[in-house]
Amino acid sequence: MAVLNEIRDRIRQVAPQVLAACVVAYFVFHAIQGDRGLLAYLQLTQQLEETEAVAEELSEKRSAWEHKVSLLKPGSLDRDMLEERARKVLNYLREDEVVIYLPRENAGNGVN
Repeated sequence: MAVLNEIRDRIRQVAPQVLAACVVAYFVFHAIQGDRGLLAYLQLTQQLEETEAVAEELSEKRSAWEHKVSLLKPGSLDRDMLEERARKVLNYLREDEVVIYLPRENAGNGVN
């Protein structure tokens, strides 16, 4: 009987410490692995950097297109740009011109 009482006393002394250690381990685990933990933060930071790089590239392409469009506006019409676009769209050549086809280096960038 004395042995059982001794075991119960020891369990009562150790149980709160074990419970506290389990609670701390639970919160530490979720602080690292959870949906808003450290690893998720690092992954979101990497995605943000990639997205900002894509946004920068698209911004540069947009500004190039805006510049080309501004050359075609009636207030600041550039005759050379208008002629170039008309020839390209209408597939028009003069009799004294020769067409030389070159391989496209930047076929996938969308800017002509």
